[in-house]
Amino acid sequence: MKLNTQGRYAVMSCVDLVQSGPQPVTLKDIAERQAISLPYLEQLFAKLRRAGIVESTRGPGGGYQLRHPPEKTIIADIITAVDEPITITRCDPGRGCMKENAKCLTHDLWEALGSNIYNFLATVTLSDVCDKRLTPAKPQKQVRVS
Repeated sequence: MKLNTQGRYAVMSCVDLVQSGPQPVTLKDIAERQAISLPYLEQLFAKLRRAGIVESTRGPGGGYQLRHPPEKTIIADIITAVDEPITITRCDPGRGCMKENAKCLTHDLWEALGSNIYNFLATVTLSDVCDKRLTPAKPQKQVRVS
């Protein structure tokens, strides 16, 4: 899956905002608590602000806070706000990964998996993450056909 640090750090930072309470939080504080570079965090929050996920307050006591309540802030929106595609295929969008832009034999499988991951993240809110309402699914026992 092509989900790098931008998406992960954006979600971590938004969870930090929720856990810090309703008052604005400085990026310096988030950077220290989450072990994220402050310049990197500044870039992410510029994108999150443009997407309407967070808002900033200037001056003493200023910082960032969520624009909407955590129960209305969707994880998929945070990830896509920082230009993080949720893809599994190795293909560029609209193109295949083989010669002459052909799709590989398993392209549809990976594309369907990417869609399922996106659909799952589109149902999860910051509130779900903060309140630990997500439990890993237990792997189903595999039945082998001989």
